[in-house]
Amino acid sequence: MSNAVPHRDRPIVVGVEEGPGQEELVRFAARQALLHGNPLHIAHVVRESPGEEERGDAAVKQAALLVQRYEEVVRSEYPEVIVAGELPVGSPAAALVERSADAATVVIGHRGSGGFPRLPLGSVSWQVATHAECPVIVVRPGESEQPRDNRVVVGVAADEASLAALDVAYREAQLRGAALEVVHGAFHPGMLPSGPVGMVPPDFTLMEDGAREYLKQQTGLRRDRYPDVPVEVRIEHTRPATLLVEAALNASLLVVGSRGRTGLRRLFLGSVSAEVLHEAQCPVLVVPVVEEDAAA
Repeated sequence: MSNAVPHRDRPIVVGVEEGPGQEELVRFAARQALLHGNPLHIAHVVRESPGEEERGDAAVKQAALLVQRYEEVVRSEYPEVIVAGELPVGSPAAALVERSADAATVVIGHRGSGGFPRLPLGSVSWQVATHAECPVIVVRPGESEQPRDNRVVVGVAADEASLAALDVAYREAQLRGAALEVVHGAFHPGMLPSGPVGMVPPDFTLMEDGAREYLKQQTGLRRDRYPDVPVEVRIEHTRPATLLVEAALNASLLVVGSRGRTGLRRLFLGSVSAEVLHEAQCPVLVVPVVEEDAAA
């Protein structure tokens, strides 16, 4: 089951902190809210300070001023967007994950702190992308300032998570008036020079024909709903994550599905989605699909 299609009565929640790149993050979230017709909530999580009431009050006041500043940016530059502030208390990741249950989308910066776009994904961003119940967009510092193609890229394999991501990608492309690039990495362990001993080399032609037929079928099913979205299908014999990162260079958005699960297996993000979140240089939209654990 997926909470992939944003509900207009639910807010887009953007998690902010003090530091560089935050105004651009808020602007990105405001544009997303404007596209989808959702209200925007700007959330700054106030960490709990047990036994330090005075310091806690000061932290709340400082957080309120920070959020108010970002609200004013939105009201000034995106007057059509209904904006409000939130000051949840607790740990940033846990508070945003909890908030995701009632949000259309959560938007968060690539790192929990700092403004260095080449550094690995921050722990807060990782936890939110892994555990959130709604789609999550992870934005690198400075991404919004870069000139980008009006193009949405989506990674598709033969599973439910990919199809949920494909639906979201079509919708995002339609709202943006963008082209959609559907990407499939037809990878097989036998492609590796050091593949398992005795492995029969894959029939690349058969693999590609099967993938192309599958993608043709899936894009055909969506053509009537999105007749104005130009679609290009791209299939290459390489690792899916490597192909997606390369395909998404200068794209407006990269969409991937996450095979989320209940229970302990919910702690892990799919390997392709995880690698893409670490490496992609454009905003990445992670679409969760929750599956029940067999053990449950």
